[in-house]
Amino acid sequence: MAILTEARRVVVKIGSALLVDRATGALRTDWLEAISEDIHALKARGADVVLVSSGSIALGRVILKLRMTQLALEQSQAAAAVGQISLARAWQQALAPHGLTAAQILVTLEDSADRRRYLNMRATMDTLLGFGVVPIVNENDTVATDEIRYGDNDRLAAQVAVTVGADLLVLLSDVDGLYTGNPNSDPEARRLDVVTEITPQIEAMAGDAGSGLSKGGMKTKVMAAKTATASGCAMIISHGAEMHPLRRLTEGAPFTLFTPHLDPHAARKRWIAAMKPQGTLRVDDGAARALAAGKSLLPAGLRTVEGDFGRGEPVTIRTLAGQTLGQGLTRYTAAEARAIAGHHSSEIEQILGYPGRAVLIHRDDMAV
Repeated sequence: MAILTEARRVVVKIGSALLVDRATGALRTDWLEAISEDIHALKARGADVVLVSSGSIALGRVILKLRMTQLALEQSQAAAAVGQISLARAWQQALAPHGLTAAQILVTLEDSADRRRYLNMRATMDTLLGFGVVPIVNENDTVATDEIRYGDNDRLAAQVAVTVGADLLVLLSDVDGLYTGNPNSDPEARRLDVVTEITPQIEAMAGDAGSGLSKGGMKTKVMAAKTATASGCAMIISHGAEMHPLRRLTEGAPFTLFTPHLDPHAARKRWIAAMKPQGTLRVDDGAARALAAGKSLLPAGLRTVEGDFGRGEPVTIRTLAGQTLGQGLTRYTAAEARAIAGHHSSEIEQILGYPGRAVLIHRDDMAV
């Protein structure tokens, strides 16, 4: 399967029903070890891998001896707090024999809705991937209530894929793709191998959740596909319960592929370019040449700051003569940018009184 073997950055979503035995509530350690081998194979060929892993509540409720029924919010949050430790440890132990380091990242919907938090999360994950780490992302169920919840890890996985600029999102499910009807009740239902456009007819084919442990149904997977493909990320729905589910994809296991509309980097640049700027940064000729060469904007090249903006907000970048060079998301407020303008990155902590980012606008957050 070329798309999996060629993708440079892959996000894999793993649901509770795959990680935890439904009858006993025990962790499926043999399955976890098998997919860890698959992840190692992806890493060995040079791909970055991010995992979006459910399972904390499912594991925690067993430890707390809670019944396998609908839990009250505070019970779910307590189970998540207990289970998250077991989940992180399980991933750490499964990946370690392959020389892989795991990192835990807990997020809520607010973290992607707030531009400042979004940039911080993006910078952290980029740094972890640069170190060769496998980030394990989950919703922060201990603090997330309805108004700040993703509600399902399919949509969370799509947002993570957008955040890290992934080429491919793989949703491992209890079905092997999107069908024209419910394959359990409709003998005429057929799997769609490729979806190039998510039409109302495609959305109408999506059903609801069928697992006692999973909250996400096909409807949430199609919603995730809309988010991912609009940002240039391909998405696959495939059956995940068997051993080595990622390797099986390369060997011809069935799946549904949702094709992207744009390259993920081009999609992100277009998104940044379409934002309304909140201020203007004027840079010297050296900085202008660096930007043209694909470099990030450093404080040393900044000369003047116009407007009042916060961290993570879009600003226009211009030369001292007024030529527009592009637009980007700043990692500093207007006041901070004025204070560090013209200074080297090594001087930022002394000037501001606290450590800061080395760059003013990262090249990945800039449309030149």
